[in-house]
Amino acid sequence: MQLDPDTPRTVRAAGALVGAQGLAGIAYAVVLLVEPGVLTSADRYGMAGFFALMAAAVIGLGTALVLGKRGARSPAVLIQLLLLGIAGYATVPSSRPEYGIPVAALCLLVLYLLLNTAGREWAMDLKVEDPD
Repeated sequence: MQLDPDTPRTVRAAGALVGAQGLAGIAYAVVLLVEPGVLTSADRYGMAGFFALMAAAVIGLGTALVLGKRGARSPAVLIQLLLLGIAGYATVPSSRPEYGIPVAALCLLVLYLLLNTAGREWAMDLKVEDPD
């Protein structure tokens, strides 16, 4: 796998952050396996497997963005929008702003990095100088 030299640094940074979100998802899946909580063992294994699968996909998106694959931008934007909704739910109805606000801030940062001028021009394959 080669890095695309035309990829702006903002997109690579967004890819690194998306990959970190995926790693956090893997960590959550591990916590589900080892922490009994209120779930039965079958439910725990099912939820952990689901989160691990989704987290692996997010890690793949982050890796693709770092490598400069344009097709990973739209799915990464969609993931950020979904996580933004989850952050809003964690903040207000669940009364856990200590979790929701940092997640929302990270999502907004990734969205900015992917949707700024350099990211849009790169996604449309326009040859414009990178201001970074």
